[in-house]
Amino acid sequence: MNIDEVNHQVKGWLKEARENIIHAFGNPLSVETKSSRVDLVTNMDKQTEKFLVNKIREFDPNVKILGEEGFGDDITNLDGTVWIVDPIDGTMNFVKQKDHFAIMIGIYENGIGKLGFIMDVMNDVLYSGGPDNGVFANENKLEKPENTSLKDGLLGCSSPMLMMDYNHLQTIVKHSSGARVYGSAGIEFIHILRGQEIGYISHLKPWDFAAGKILAEALGITVKTIDGSELDMLQSANVLIATENAQEDILKLLNSF
Repeated sequence: MNIDEVNHQVKGWLKEARENIIHAFGNPLSVETKSSRVDLVTNMDKQTEKFLVNKIREFDPNVKILGEEGFGDDITNLDGTVWIVDPIDGTMNFVKQKDHFAIMIGIYENGIGKLGFIMDVMNDVLYSGGPDNGVFANENKLEKPENTSLKDGLLGCSSPMLMMDYNHLQTIVKHSSGARVYGSAGIEFIHILRGQEIGYISHLKPWDFAAGKILAEALGITVKTIDGSELDMLQSANVLIATENAQEDILKLLNSF
């Protein structure tokens, strides 16, 4: 894979996908539910995924694609080159706020993350890069965030997990500087990449964490299951994204129960 060529192409597609979404704000929005009344999908989720899948297939028909809305392939392994696409991450925010949502693409070769992209649509900032070329916010290279401890940083959380106290999340939050809930994994990843949060805990699906995992790990941030195990890139999991010190603090807390 030619990293520079892929990087150039995807940035162009994401810019176009963003413009399509912005232009659609003046049109009626079709909203459906999936697994529950708070698990939404819109016509723009579907249109954006179709647009990106078509662009990827035109660029390289030999790759495999895993898409949230099902317009990619039926993938059972990460052999070869796999693109993982989330067309609108934070659909509830998109519907209710028209803000705080992202488009995400993660590219893996034989299970190794190569390039990640998170487009903050409303702020028009594209976070991109990987282990070979660093991480950028548009054209500005990001530095590795400080390795802040749990007590000294804000912790992003899943609202359902916090309310129901899954994995003792309420206790973990009490040991932090406070909780933040944005309703979008992509937006949470951005805050961590920029050093504005020390971590994020949520139940995530592969398209929720595929892109952010590549970017975060390129900046020395851990992305694992909440108990410290490696993620299965094709399975949902309770995920902990955190600085190394915050991850260590959280694991110590969990092991104390």
